[in-house]
Amino acid sequence: MEPCTVANAGDRPLLLAVYHPRAERANALAAAIRGAGRAVRVLPQHVDGLRAWTDTCFDMLVVNPFLDWQEPLDFVRLARSIAGRRPLLILSDRDSIDDRLVALGAGADDAVGWADNPCEVLARIASLCRRSRVAVGQLGEGELRIDLIDRRVERAGRLIRLPLREFDLLANLARVPDRPLSRDALLRAVWRLDFDPGTNRVAVHMSRLRAKVDRGFDWPMLRTVKGRGYALRSRPD
Repeated sequence: MEPCTVANAGDRPLLLAVYHPRAERANALAAAIRGAGRAVRVLPQHVDGLRAWTDTCFDMLVVNPFLDWQEPLDFVRLARSIAGRRPLLILSDRDSIDDRLVALGAGADDAVGWADNPCEVLARIASLCRRSRVAVGQLGEGELRIDLIDRRVERAGRLIRLPLREFDLLANLARVPDRPLSRDALLRAVWRLDFDPGTNRVAVHMSRLRAKVDRGFDWPMLRTVKGRGYALRSRPD
């Protein structure tokens, strides 16, 4: 393949989840995407279960559904349901108008025939990222990724399951990384309270959040800022 360089949209590498039924093709595409400055995760065969697909906090889903042993229309619809409002790009190993029409008709945001040169694929990925960056509802700094649409959190590739309050706490801190939010501000944002109820609910939920977001990782992201509240660190000191 010829190397292609595509400017990255945003301040952090977007994560693309890639599926191709033939491992060598999936790996070749993944290498081209990494070469363009984007993070990529190759998804396993969907016939082995969809847990890896649904638990990945990706920014875009790139799928080739065209093989004799599967129904492309149904597979594109499945991919659309997993992607939700995030961009879905459908690939075909041949330059086929029929394949592209099937993909677009089943709900893909874009479709492209993929030959040995991936430059057009990378250009279409960049275009979808530019158009969809705000709509996909992604937050996160460094190794932390927060999907506001599907309410998923991932740190360093590990899925973290959070209940509603803890998710909302983390999301509000992630909107202003490295800047402390006061207890009162979090009460307003998460519990919709304009008064101090005289409880330690923020501290209790922050303790639970730390146990899930920081435990088992190399450095703590959540910190208490004395006299000012709580902050989400984007990088270690």
